[in-house]
Amino acid sequence: MAATFDAATLYALRRAAEVGIITGRSTRRPIIIWVVVAGDAVFVRSFRGPSGKWYRTAVADGQVTLETGGGQIHGRISVVIDPSTIEAVSAAFLAKYAASPYAGEMVRAEVLSTTLRVDPEIG
Repeated sequence: MAATFDAATLYALRRAAEVGIITGRSTRRPIIIWVVVAGDAVFVRSFRGPSGKWYRTAVADGQVTLETGGGQIHGRISVVIDPSTIEAVSAAFLAKYAASPYAGEMVRAEVLSTTLRVDPEIG
């Protein structure tokens, strides 16, 4: 079983409307994205689908840093392929961002394959 973030981190990410994501070893400014918590796991997804630059870099590197108002969260990522998890993540995006006209864009068929789980960086 994968390690999970502590309760305070999960709470902060549940409440965060947006986070910044830094991928690779870049020191440039973060890209603003949406984040959801489904169960006790953290997920992100590329609005631009597989062509999103941050997504491609994250998958190649395997690590990301999420920036919130409370600081930085370092994590490792894994591509989600389980259909039931992808469905749960889609439901979480629709619930969390229901007020946004862009919520439906995050559950388009062409972006589902970009669902990434973020787990705490170990070591």
